Amino acid sequence: MGVVLLLAGLGLLGWAGWQYFGTALTSNHRMDQAETRLRDQWKAPAKTTTTAGTPLVLLRIPRFGKDWQRPVVEGVGKNDLTRGIGHYPRTQLPGEPGNFAVAGHRVTHGSPFGKLLDLRKGDQVIVETADAIYTYELDASPRDLTVKPTDTWVLEPVPGKPRETPTKSVITLTTCQDLFHSPDRSVAFGQLVRVDKKG
Repeated sequence: MGVVLLLAGLGLLGWAGWQYFGTALTSNHRMDQAETRLRDQWKAPAKTTTTAGTPLVLLRIPRFGKDWQRPVVEGVGKNDLTRGIGHYPRTQLPGEPGNFAVAGHRVTHGSPFGKLLDLRKGDQVIVETADAIYTYELDASPRDLTVKPTDTWVLEPVPGKPRETPTKSVITLTTCQDLFHSPDRSVAFGQLVRVDKKG
């Protein structure tokens, strides 16, 4: 019985180690590949089809450090979020009237949103596309709003106002509310405050 318990304990430790460290290694490698692929596409634009896991844009959050940058890929499925931050399908793209909504892990798979709850009102979120850089400013900290997975109003073109036609561009950042698995989501909204065209 003692041997069985010891093996079970070692197995559990191995699984936990993989979740925290192994997935980080593989996901960080995938994020680097996605960024390289995206920059190559920008250099030699060609008509591409956006499918799940396709890199769309680069996201920077200055509060996380001057070198912090992650790709945003299409989709928020389990596999998509191993490649970077995920863009919720059916939400708008950066700069468009409406809601550019994204999700990322706080723990495991590179933890791109590991420090998201440290953000405060007024912090910037910068999104780079092939032809422009969009700067959003947060309305509040993600600590201030927690929702259930069924609260899809946060993804509406005008969050919380389903019948309103969007006239402004907003960003929505979502992540797990707890460090360990939790269905609840911490959410922050930001407003587009600056657009810099490239080239």
